[in-house]
Amino acid sequence: MKKTIYLFFASLIISASCQQKNDQKLNIAVAANMQFVIKKLSKTFTNQTGIECNLIISSSGKLTAQIKEGAPFDVFLSADMKYPKELFESGKTIKKPKVYGYGKLVLWSMTDSTSPSIDVLTSHKINHIALANPKTAPYGTASIEALKHHKIYHKIKNKLVYGENISQTNQFIISKAAEVGFTSKSVVLSQELNNKGKWAPIEEAHYSPIAQGVVILKHANSKQREAEKFYNFLSSPDAHKILIDSGYSIQDN
Repeated sequence: MKKTIYLFFASLIISASCQQKNDQKLNIAVAANMQFVIKKLSKTFTNQTGIECNLIISSSGKLTAQIKEGAPFDVFLSADMKYPKELFESGKTIKKPKVYGYGKLVLWSMTDSTSPSIDVLTSHKINHIALANPKTAPYGTASIEALKHHKIYHKIKNKLVYGENISQTNQFIISKAAEVGFTSKSVVLSQELNNKGKWAPIEEAHYSPIAQGVVILKHANSKQREAEKFYNFLSSPDAHKILIDSGYSIQDN
């Protein structure tokens, strides 16, 4: 009987300890275009500070909606500044958001016979063009802007297939469900997908700058010190090197 009671309380202690350890992790909500880069950033941050990170990856719009509903996120890395500003103005953040990097748009294809370019999109050989949902994903908005800049949006709009976010868009391209698609430069430069398929950059003047923002959320509360360390880390030389090597550009905020 005593042994049973001892084991019961021991299990409670272990459970509480595990829960406490998990609660000490920073919950970082991350836009899908950062799915590969954030692994490098969080690993470097953890090595430097000992603070572990739990990553939640989705579209910027969906993550914003979840934050408004009370999702337990401490830090939010968006694919643009629109959503962080929206959260700041609605009183969901501890401080103003800041830009941590500028994303780049590319056309990508896994189809051997396709050389990705704006011109090829109107070809009869292209039946499906993948892009992220412009209603919730800033890279989708940039893709539509590029198509309208070249005055081909109405010609090819029936070919467009929308991913929930960049991750799902990438799946359409990788599986060849779409012959070509728009994605983030960071995706095609990632270790996981580098040298797979063919890609071509979209001229930056053909879409609005994709200024990606970070903000500390009020939910951080007891973890505010740790959240601020990560917020500041994104402006460090180490973080900047990772971002630049991954296809982002850095400008003074």
